[in-house]
Amino acid sequence: MPRLHLDFPENQYCYTTVLTVRVTDINAANHLGNDSMISMISEARARFLFDFGIQETQDDGVGIIVTDLATTYKAEAHARDKLQFEVGVMDFNRYGGDIMFRITRPADGRLIAMAKSGFVFFNYKSGKVVPMPDAFHRKFDKVNWID
Repeated sequence: MPRLHLDFPENQYCYTTVLTVRVTDINAANHLGNDSMISMISEARARFLFDFGIQETQDDGVGIIVTDLATTYKAEAHARDKLQFEVGVMDFNRYGGDIMFRITRPADGRLIAMAKSGFVFFNYKSGKVVPMPDAFHRKFDKVNWID
């Protein structure tokens, strides 16, 4: 039984992108390595933010910083597999929230992994966590808030 269970609300996914597993992403066991999966999750996050018009760092020094990452693996992926990353946001609080990911292989519908990345807004000039900008949370009106 896995030590970590990630299960996300279906209505929170709001973005999809496809990435291809490169030969250089394969580890000694001949499947997608953990380090490469993390890089692919980071790329999917960057695409999601960009397509929603969110700069990772604003001119005033305020940006998004990742606080944690949890991933559960369900199946192997191999070189040249196309992986679909469904991305959403949830559990907003005053300073940030979670970006969630469901990673599947469209060719056979197989679930490859689930992931959650915590984030907060951070002022890189002052070196402090700051409240979530209104412009950010207004883009995601369906997101639940926690205290």
